[in-house]
Amino acid sequence: MSGERVLVTGASGFVGRHLLRELSAAGYKVRAAVRRPEPDVAGIEQTVIGDLAGRVDWGAALAGVRHVVHGAGLAHADSELPEEAYRLVNTDATLALADAAREAGVARFVFLSSIRAQSGPASDRPLSERDAPAPTDAYGRSKLAAEQGLAERDLDWVALRPVLVYGPGVKANMAGLVRLARLPFSLPLGGLKAPRSLLAVENLCGAVIFALSEACPARRSYIVSDPGALGVAEMLAAMRAGLGRRPGLIAVPPALLRLAARLLGRPGVYERLTGGLVASPDALLSAGWQPRIATKAALARLVASPAGEV
Repeated sequence: MSGERVLVTGASGFVGRHLLRELSAAGYKVRAAVRRPEPDVAGIEQTVIGDLAGRVDWGAALAGVRHVVHGAGLAHADSELPEEAYRLVNTDATLALADAAREAGVARFVFLSSIRAQSGPASDRPLSERDAPAPTDAYGRSKLAAEQGLAERDLDWVALRPVLVYGPGVKANMAGLVRLARLPFSLPLGGLKAPRSLLAVENLCGAVIFALSEACPARRSYIVSDPGALGVAEMLAAMRAGLGRRPGLIAVPPALLRLAARLLGRPGVYERLTGGLVASPDALLSAGWQPRIATKAALARLVASPAGEV
C-alpha cells in the first residue's frame, strides 16, 4: 500500500474530501480528479477532467495510478433530472473510466454505488446482497447498471453500496436532524422508532481502504453500513447525549405528525422520518472490514462539532 498512487473522483464532495484525508493518512499518494481546480483541496495533487457528461480523456489522470476510487456522479437529490442524465453520468461515465483504468493497468477499481441500487428509500425487511436488486428510481437504476457493466469487464472491481452517510460537513436530511437535536426544547418525535441503517463517514472511508486491499475479495458488491440500526428517536437521543443533555423527546401519535406535515406542506418529511431501512453489512464484515466507530458515538461527536461543520 505504502506509496501506491490512487485516483479519487468526486474528490470535492462531502465523502470525497474525507477520503482524500483518510487515504493520505493511510500512506497512499492521492490524486484528485476534479471538474475544475479546487483551492480548498490543499496538499493534494489535482487533475482537471471536466464534466463527466462529456467525453473525458483519462490518460493523464491515470498515469502512474495503481488504484481508482470512483465516487463522482449525480446524486439521488437531483430527482428532477431525466433518466438519461443519470445513465450518462452514473453508468456510461463509470464504465468509460473502468475501461480506461483496465487499459492503464489499474490493479483495483472501487466504485461507490449506493444502497439505492438494491432498494427504494424504505424497506419492510432487512436487506442483504443475497436479495435481488430492486431499485425504484433513475438514480438507483443507473448505479445498478454500472455495477452490472463492471461485472462484464476483465477488471478487479469492488462496488460499495453505502446507506445514508453522516459526519462533519454532511448536508440535507441528516444536517436537518442535527439542527433539530440542537434546539433547546423538547421535540414531538419520541414515537419515531422505525430502524434505519446509517454509515459514519469514517467507517465508509475505512471500507474503501479495505476494498483497495488484496484482503477484500473482488468482483462483487457489498452493502456498507454501521452495524445495528437506530430509529429517529434514538438518533436524536444520541445526538443530545453528545451535548450533555437528556433526550427531551415526546411520543406523539403518528397520525398527528402526518397531519402536521401535510398542513405544513411537507408530507415528504414525514415519510422520510417514519420509513425504515435496515441493510446488513455482514458480507463485508465477514471479509474482514472492521468499523472504526459505533453509530451512537459518531452521532454524539457530530452534533458536538462546531455548527459551521454541519
